[in-house]
Amino acid sequence: MAAIDFALAPVQDLHRDRTSRIHTVLQAGSAPAHGTAAVYCLAHHALEGAETAARARDTAAFDWYRAHPDADASTLSTPTVVGPRVVVSPGPDRLLRSPLSETPYYLLGPGTSAAPETERELAAAAYALGARAGFAGLLADHAVVACLLRRKNLGDTLISWSITRLPGTVFCDHVGDPAILGRDLIHEAGHNWLNDALTATACKISDETEFYSPWRKTSRPAFGFLHACWAFPLTMIYTARILPDTDGPTHDFLAAYLEQQRGLLATTAEDHTRALALVTHPGLRQRLHTIHDEALTL
Repeated sequence: MAAIDFALAPVQDLHRDRTSRIHTVLQAGSAPAHGTAAVYCLAHHALEGAETAARARDTAAFDWYRAHPDADASTLSTPTVVGPRVVVSPGPDRLLRSPLSETPYYLLGPGTSAAPETERELAAAAYALGARAGFAGLLADHAVVACLLRRKNLGDTLISWSITRLPGTVFCDHVGDPAILGRDLIHEAGHNWLNDALTATACKISDETEFYSPWRKTSRPAFGFLHACWAFPLTMIYTARILPDTDGPTHDFLAAYLEQQRGLLATTAEDHTRALALVTHPGLRQRLHTIHDEALTL
């Protein structure tokens, strides 16, 4: 299947610059032996961990993060087709909350252990499916840490999210099926990509303009609307590409998902054109248009 090009020079520059700054703040030594995007992701875990430790006056943890600017990823990594990934399953009771955000999150740290082997194998298979469907570049750079949350049954509501303070990290419920987990990894990696792209291209989307979001069934600021009109189309393209190779309940679930998304996305066509006018970087604007347009044709 044709690979989708997610490379954007300003994003790569952002990764290099911010990683360098974080390592300077941490007074870390040489950069860990990972790709630039992976180092960028892991450096944010180290920075957040060091800040949390400093606020708690936890000297041991603070020193650990300074000594491990990659948050010890080298000992936690699971090999996948898109490179080493950190796959963890900390459980809801170990998720953190911050005054800066109500969204819970998890930090790699001295007490982190890799997920059980079955979940690491599940994640590796999900990355492989995503890569085969053309999303290798997205998953390689924007889904470096996979935090698997609750194991649910097919048909249950699956919750996934990402946060701007931990770029490259995704949080996902799962049902033990790599095809479905691959969809959710791509969705959250898409959010991470767009956050980085908007920052790297200095595109500031006004909160004053709102558009109706069929996914939330309410009006949302342009920033959230554009995010939805990027992340959901990515999962639609992925689903359409892998659907012929699935069967049984997985096939039925994904086919129903794709049909549902077709109807929702169709209602955004006119507003999406207007929202794109707020994106000032031509290359980024074209990427968003191309993916949305392809998904509309599915």
